[in-house]
Formats: sequence, C-alpha cells, structure tokens
Amino acid sequence: MITAPDNDNNSEGPMVFIIIGKGYESDNSEGVDLHVMLRAADEDSAVREALNALSEEGFIEADLDQIGMLTEVPTEEPHASAYQGAVDGEVAIIRFS
Repeated sequence: MITAPDNDNNSEGPMVFIIIGKGYESDNSEGVDLHVMLRAADEDSAVREALNALSEEGFIEADLDQIGMLTEVPTEEPHASAYQGAVDGEVAIIRFS
C-alpha cells in the first residue's frame, strides 16, 4: 500500500484523487458520465489505475477531463462511500445516468 507520496505533495492524509470524465461501453454509445475515486502516489499513477479499472468494467474508451486531489472527506453519497473505498485501496467508479 502507498505510505508516502512520490512527489512534492505534503498531504497528512491519504492521497485520494478524483477523476471526472466520460466512459464508452461500445462504439455507438453516447457515453456515461463518470467520477473515479482512488488512492495513488501521483496523478500519472491515478490516471493509469483509473483507465485499467474502467477497462475491467467493460469500458472500451474513456475521455478523462479533470483530475484533482480531494482535500476534504465528502459527506454526501455516493461520494462518501466511494471515498472510503478509495482509502481502503479500491478504485471507486461512480456512474451518472
């Protein structure tokens, strides 16, 4: 498990990233709006892990628009439980219909 950041970020808590984008499950689909939350050492690792997780969930393509590190624990669902999953080492994918 990641114990210390591999960059200049000096975060006291875990480095949990949120990636906002759109995933496509087929060539003809309109795409699904997504938030991906995960723990990673840096942004590059976060993007790589997010793309791997989306591929495992059946997405053939993804457009990732934004990435950021969460500085506060979300209090509203579905982000609160996704954050806890990310802290526990999971990659949480939130789909919006």
